[in-house]
Amino acid sequence: MVLTLSKRVLCFIVTFTCLLQLTKPSNLREDTLLQGHPLAATNRLISPSGLYTLRFFQLDGGSEANTKFYLGISANNFSYYVWLANRDNPIHDDPGVLTIDEYGNLKIVSSTTTMILYSVEAESNKSVRASLLDTGNFVLHELNSDGSVKRVLWQSFDYPTDTILPGMKLGYDKHSGHKWSLTTRRSYRTLWSGSFSLSLDPKTNQLVTRWRGAIVWSSGEWRNGSFCNLNSSSHERENFNFTFFSNESLTYFEYASVSGFLIMGPLGIINASGVPYSCTDSEIVSGCAMPQPPKCRKDSDLYLPSWNSFGAMSRKGYIFDERENLTISDCWMRCLKNCSCEAYTYAFKDATGCEIWSRHTSDFVESNSGVGRPIFFFLSQTKTKGKKRRIWIEGAAVGVLLLIVSFIASFIMLWRKQKERVEKRKKRANIFSDIGENTEISVACDEGREQWNEKTGNDTHKFEFITILEATDNFSFTNKIGEGGFGPVYKGKLPNGQEIAIKRLSKSSGQGSVEFRNEAMLIVKLQHTNLVRLLGFCIEREERILVYEYMANKSLNLYLFDATTRTELDWKIRYKIIQGIAQGLVYLHHYSRLKVLHRDLKASNILLDNELNPKISDFGMARILTWTRVEEKTNRIVGTYGYMSPEYVMSGVISSKIDVYSFGVLLLEIVSGKKNISDSFSLNLIGYAWQLWIQGEALKLIDTMLNGSCPDIQVIRCIHIGLLCTQDKANDRPTMLEVISFLSNENTQLPSPLQPPLYTSKSVKEECCSNNEITLSMTSGK
Repeated sequence: MVLTLSKRVLCFIVTFTCLLQLTKPSNLREDTLLQGHPLAATNRLISPSGLYTLRFFQLDGGSEANTKFYLGISANNFSYYVWLANRDNPIHDDPGVLTIDEYGNLKIVSSTTTMILYSVEAESNKSVRASLLDTGNFVLHELNSDGSVKRVLWQSFDYPTDTILPGMKLGYDKHSGHKWSLTTRRSYRTLWSGSFSLSLDPKTNQLVTRWRGAIVWSSGEWRNGSFCNLNSSSHERENFNFTFFSNESLTYFEYASVSGFLIMGPLGIINASGVPYSCTDSEIVSGCAMPQPPKCRKDSDLYLPSWNSFGAMSRKGYIFDERENLTISDCWMRCLKNCSCEAYTYAFKDATGCEIWSRHTSDFVESNSGVGRPIFFFLSQTKTKGKKRRIWIEGAAVGVLLLIVSFIASFIMLWRKQKERVEKRKKRANIFSDIGENTEISVACDEGREQWNEKTGNDTHKFEFITILEATDNFSFTNKIGEGGFGPVYKGKLPNGQEIAIKRLSKSSGQGSVEFRNEAMLIVKLQHTNLVRLLGFCIEREERILVYEYMANKSLNLYLFDATTRTELDWKIRYKIIQGIAQGLVYLHHYSRLKVLHRDLKASNILLDNELNPKISDFGMARILTWTRVEEKTNRIVGTYGYMSPEYVMSGVISSKIDVYSFGVLLLEIVSGKKNISDSFSLNLIGYAWQLWIQGEALKLIDTMLNGSCPDIQVIRCIHIGLLCTQDKANDRPTMLEVISFLSNENTQLPSPLQPPLYTSKSVKEECCSNNEITLSMTSGK
């Protein structure tokens, strides 16, 4: 009996769990819609990096709003639908599905309606799929028989709504007649198309805002990479970042923004990077051409009121026909042109329509604050007495006070922002002067489109941030090739096809502008075949970016400490790498324009080119010594566990011998294929090598992957040099010039090495904890 009851309970739990799984909405992070796999209301497409989501949704609101379903793309970090598939044709009653049929048609289907987004030219079966990209673009691709992409059939970027994302166009196709333009929402409570639009005028090639077809604002001519009417002191052109393109087929502008989108609000206000541009409120910009009001109105009536009175009218006003699809801006203009109109507001719950009151029918009755719709008044035409007059005076006084307070607050905010901009420009100017003098301008052509970059005197370019974005596909995760203390490193490609490595300063990085300036300045002034070449840099707002030549084989540690790739490093290649690193250090210490101490020499900072030639990189922690000084002291100790010399860690003594010590550690790692600090030894690698040396068994240190293929004499000589470089006292270590001599001349007699400092991994970390300011990284490298 008990057993039977237990089985029933278990059966109920399993059944209930299955029902929960069946009814649970799917939220799989998939970005592709396939034929025969419709997207339902419980599903969604999410772009690869999670930036955008495509799904069915309902507006927040009453029961009427909840019966309408829309398909749209939302920006996940912005909580805004940047594209709508059916803004003027919502689905009623049931949400429907988005599907691709067997012919390749992309459509929204419900029980009552079918909306075609893309239709094939003829009913021939096509293999297609639709994907949501990290740019926010929803693209329908036709596929080849092997599953690769054949061509783009349709994309959401060709049908903008009220938002432009980076990469979208504003313009027109001269052959097909297709136009890319924005149309506002009718109000903030609805998604229906409104009365304002933003497009490219084919007659003047200017951006224009139209209100019910009439041009009310124009951007002005395109000059020097900017629109004339968007270059005022209060709206700096850096908030708009357009690029112009025109040929015999297409003419368009592209918009790019680092910090946001370009959105056109229901009142015709263009908001770019947080800065509003409008002809219908007090923030007037150049290029406005609003309709002329009658003489009965004053100049103060030319803008939408910046304040409103919450109250009620004793009588109903005149309500315009709902079929006219009026917005609050249309209502304002109709009231403005009617000299007897004193007040207006929207007529319907979704903040659309129009209701007006004339002086013959209106009678304002005071109401509790916050009750009813906001009713807007033309104060210049109101003629009341007694209590009505006092209401207007008090209301006007409150409005003026609020305006004064808001003006003062805005002024303080603008002053602070301007001060911050000036300080940032000064910092940028200082960095430019440190990195390279005699800056000139060079032009790089990108398939007919000119792109300006500054060029320093050593063939080092100052790249525009938009160039970096295009080269890395907007810092796509697929282009990320590494991560270091400075920040992430990306692979990129310039318009001319050259591959580059891009190091971007992370906001969470312990390094900052000092290390950025240090590294850029040094590499610009240092030129050697065994030093990584700096192609340029980018400084824009908070961005700090370094651009290097691309090293196809990445860093030495990825080869040296991996069992699968270590076999590619035979002894001949390893010996070439050892000699190349030594040559680079000799140049830094003795033959460069500056006496440079690297201070962070390790396997992850040695890059390998196509032929596995070594190049020293990452000069953010480098230190410059005057030629007359042999050593200095510092309170700021930087470096990596296991590579720092004892006198540097314990006393902060800086000399060229700290790089010699790091080179010795690196040499022993190259010979053995093991890290200096590893679980493979009770001591560190240096201590293990010393024990083998004094026992006469130094050859046991050789990497087993070499399989006896290396000359014993040459390997023992390298171990000998490594122990000489890692001796406890700096004066006992050779200089890098002597190291080069030891490596190149096998007949040179080497001195006997003295015992190195014998550290365990634990003791290294404990002894690093001094009173000095220390910046350390782990031995795993970058």
